[in-house]
Amino acid sequence: MGRGRVQLKRIENKINQQVTFSKRRSGLLKKAHEISVLCDADVALIIFSNKGKLCEYSTDSSMEKILERYEHYSYTERALYSNEDNPQADWRLEYNKMKAKVESLQKSQRHLMGEQLDSLSIKELQHLEQQLESSLKHIRSRKTQLMVDSISELQKKEKLLLEQNKTLQDMAKAKAKALVQNAAWEQQNKSQYSSAPPHAVISDSVPTPTSRTFRARANGEESPQPQLRLGNTLLPPWMLSHVNG
Repeated sequence: MGRGRVQLKRIENKINQQVTFSKRRSGLLKKAHEISVLCDADVALIIFSNKGKLCEYSTDSSMEKILERYEHYSYTERALYSNEDNPQADWRLEYNKMKAKVESLQKSQRHLMGEQLDSLSIKELQHLEQQLESSLKHIRSRKTQLMVDSISELQKKEKLLLEQNKTLQDMAKAKAKALVQNAAWEQQNKSQYSSAPPHAVISDSVPTPTSRTFRARANGEESPQPQLRLGNTLLPPWMLSHVNG
């Protein structure tokens, strides 16, 4: 005897209800996978249990892409049959579309933050893990690039400061060398002045008349000729005219 048709009605027993839900859900997911493989169709399946637990299946790598396609075609079809005289209907459709997209983005953001992961399947968790690993890889790559650029910039600044320091050192050495040369030149000139023979200096330019001179004139004697002293040498009178001239 074949299996009789099961009467479709709500199962009151909670345990039997949960067992039947699990069996039928597995079969439905299997059928969705089979039709996607056999017919090369894009299939999206969303199931919410009576406790609010989400179970979904999608042939694409992301459920959001299939939902966006559905919203696009659904919105286009409804726009064709919508009343052109009622623009508020178009605004409501656009609002619902944007609202669904925002909710999907918020949901993805919460998943990326590690929140509300109870409703995700193993496949979805693996996909989320791959997304996080890829994002972390890009973040580390960008961080490494910024650190390399920063190190390169610091090396350039270090090289510039070293060149400026070397220039200042050369200027200081040149200035110190010039000061030493000036001091040596002044010392040499000073030593030359101190060791050179004395110049001719007239010690007594004109002899001062004394009592002897007056006595000689009074007695009719001829007064002695004035003499000129150069340094420690006494010049004879006949050279006096030449020196004075």
